[in-house]
Amino acid sequence: MVGESKFNLFGVINALLLICVGIITVYPIFYIFSISISDTASVVQGKITLFPKGINFDAYVDVLKDKRIPRAYLNTIFYTFFGTFINLALTAIAAYPLSRPNFIWRKYWMFGIVLTMFLNPGIIPNYLIVNGLGLTNSVWALVIPNAIWTMELIILKSFYEGMSDQVREAALIDGASEYRILFNIVIPLSKPALASIALFYFMGHWNSYFLPMIYLNDATLYPLQVVLRDMLIFDEGNRSSLVDAAALAPQAKKNATIILSMIPVLMIYPFAQKYFASGVMIGAEKG
Repeated sequence: MVGESKFNLFGVINALLLICVGIITVYPIFYIFSISISDTASVVQGKITLFPKGINFDAYVDVLKDKRIPRAYLNTIFYTFFGTFINLALTAIAAYPLSRPNFIWRKYWMFGIVLTMFLNPGIIPNYLIVNGLGLTNSVWALVIPNAIWTMELIILKSFYEGMSDQVREAALIDGASEYRILFNIVIPLSKPALASIALFYFMGHWNSYFLPMIYLNDATLYPLQVVLRDMLIFDEGNRSSLVDAAALAPQAKKNATIILSMIPVLMIYPFAQKYFASGVMIGAEKG
């Protein structure tokens, strides 16, 4: 009875903590959404605390009329999916030889790779290299410098090491090359791990604004996060008249843009969550 009561007490406390964390997480999103669909008077007077007042979608209409937003949205989608594809392809290929015990100088390669997590040359040397290679103002400047993330490489390497060697040995006996084993056996069996690191890569590219801000000079190439940053910082003084400012609160337009930028992530994450959890946990196991 004592053990059961302790267990129930733990469950209640755990549930309360999770509810608190959930409220803390959801409240800012709901607050931003409420402002984006509230009338201008309520927003300007600061009457919005949780629920919207005077519901309207004028802010979303105004945002979608802005030529920067659709173009930036398409840029972000292209950068995210193209960058994630490159990341997954190179990470999957690089992790395989590092997972093999007989790979030459394996320990030294891993030492050099892990060392990159602690030693970073900085922004200026990175920019000089990218500019010297002629990659600035192109998608390659956003993809090549971050083609492989060290932590994701280690996760996938650990996953490969935890896989059974029996299938690989049988393929070697049948005459399969290492390349065929990788692409026809190892990668198809690594879908949970690949899905989990794909979510990391996806989030990294979707939320990236610092690298595009440095490497892209053409405003037509800006992703959504850079445009959103410009709107949040510079659009306050760019209203043409007081009539425009009274017609639509700047806060509503900014928050509408934030909500629009969150929609793809909110749609994808629930489907990728199961692969995310299983992939990370399996990658930590040793078979």
